[in-house]
Amino acid sequence: MYRFSYAEILGDSSAEGRDEERLALDHAIDLLTRAQANGPASPEAAQAVLYLQKLWGFLIRDLSDPHNELAETLRGNLISIGLWVIKEADQIVQERSSNFAGLIEVNRSIRDGLM
Repeated sequence: MYRFSYAEILGDSSAEGRDEERLALDHAIDLLTRAQANGPASPEAAQAVLYLQKLWGFLIRDLSDPHNELAETLRGNLISIGLWVIKEADQIVQERSSNFAGLIEVNRSIRDGLM
């Protein structure tokens, strides 16, 4: 019979969660790269922005949860980044920006930090 400690189970769950977040950010980066190639008025841009806003909305809700085990300062910093990402994506939708490169770089940095 196998016996696992609570910490081992949480550790596995936490690692799986980071893997899922990394995959979601990879997908966002792929969508943003296609959108950048096709321009801010393209269907690819609309798809990328919608996905990115949903992803960061989810991440911000998770980071805001009092049960989230990340350090409070880190959570606050990630929430600020997420709000910037959503705001920048809104600027693209409103055709006030085409800053795909900035969004790609920020999301790539966050993704790389999950490794």
